Amino acid sequence: MNKWEDLFNEEEFCKDLSFLLSIPSVMDADSSDINQPFGKEVQRALEFMLRLGEMEGLSTYQHNGYYGYMEFGPEDAEDYIAVLCHVDVVPASGEWTNDPFDPQIKDNRIYARGAIDDKGPTMAAWYALKMLKTAGISMKHRIRLIIGTNEESGMSCMKTYVENEPEALFGFAPDAEFPIIHAEKGQINLQLNCKPYSSGDVRLVSFTSGERGNMVPDSATAIIKGTFSADQIKKIKQMEQSNAKMSASQLDERTFSIQTQGVSAHGMEPFNGENAAFSLASSLLSIDELQFHPYLTFIHSYLKNDFYGENLGIDFADSITGKLTVNAGIFQYTEKHGGKISLNIRCPVETPYKRIIEQLESLASQKGWNITDIRTREPHYVEADHEGIKALQEAYHEVTENDATLLSTGGATYARFLSNGVAYGAVFPGKENTAHQVDEYAELDGLRKAAIIYAEALSRLANL
Repeated sequence: MNKWEDLFNEEEFCKDLSFLLSIPSVMDADSSDINQPFGKEVQRALEFMLRLGEMEGLSTYQHNGYYGYMEFGPEDAEDYIAVLCHVDVVPASGEWTNDPFDPQIKDNRIYARGAIDDKGPTMAAWYALKMLKTAGISMKHRIRLIIGTNEESGMSCMKTYVENEPEALFGFAPDAEFPIIHAEKGQINLQLNCKPYSSGDVRLVSFTSGERGNMVPDSATAIIKGTFSADQIKKIKQMEQSNAKMSASQLDERTFSIQTQGVSAHGMEPFNGENAAFSLASSLLSIDELQFHPYLTFIHSYLKNDFYGENLGIDFADSITGKLTVNAGIFQYTEKHGGKISLNIRCPVETPYKRIIEQLESLASQKGWNITDIRTREPHYVEADHEGIKALQEAYHEVTENDATLLSTGGATYARFLSNGVAYGAVFPGKENTAHQVDEYAELDGLRKAAIIYAEALSRLANL
């Protein structure tokens, strides 16, 4: 039995995790203010975690709702080891089996929004700190558990952290997969814009899909208006009958609402989802009056199922982080204001950013579109022989008896905010990662094992 096993209290762990998961900590601008910038529920989740630390005698700090931390260790230690967690979650869209904020435990799984991204791993990291404190190990460095509040919507929490706090000696984010992710793709986020288009007797009044650029949209809705012949109405009904994930409602004699359902997935792996906007655009193009609509044709020709940017002319790959990926996450069109499409592009470490952006601008110009709101994020990479990585590898092998190979990801974690930061769990090799998906879950055995790995790793890192 591993030396940390006896110190892990599974009953208390499940109780604390269930309470944290019950907090609907989605960013909410309507309830935000100067002391809770991302809304009251995100703030409540942050305060709950800090209260757990205070109850165990750890020193805690909160910075105006942007982040908080709890830490322990030698007071005179100059350096600290960071564990970078977050308690905000993405919206719980789609058809869930149960209320996404009413955690359910079944067959060794706990189901709820945030179970694996990132509340389950956050709680595992917290219990690792508890075990370390109980064990009373000697430490050269302090250990700091950092809790962010805006990871899913821009990471301004960690931007604020690095502006106000000294950098950690080394750190890890339990917000991805085991064994160790030492390279993260960069990002290009941008918005494509087109002018309104009039298509004659049948018009596209609106087209909407998606809530976040880093999620695959799982629903899409279009309103079309015009003078519909009997044949056109028949065609719309046939579209509905031939697609089990489509529904069409006649709102009045001149207006139809058409909806499609897809499957959500994390924007870093768009090929794991079914983008509802792609299906809806293709279906609408089968209506004669809409077959040349520039908004719909662009989606169909350049974005539909083109996960690697080949149709856009921006495909790229390197040996460190693999292929560039493209997720079209937000679609908005109205016949008055025109259309918008938000792209989230995950870029390999060696991506020529300038060339990618120039190609997209050239294509947009050729099609009568334009690009705005370009935001880039540099890739992140830690050398394989760093002593912190060696400590994590040893801890992983100690607990699992498996080698800790080094991986890369298209995801963006807090690790990129540390010069010497990596992602470390909490999804184990061969296990499903349901982050951002309907019926998200975490395996309780996996979270327990992660907590034990984290305790072993931190005991080593604290004495580098």
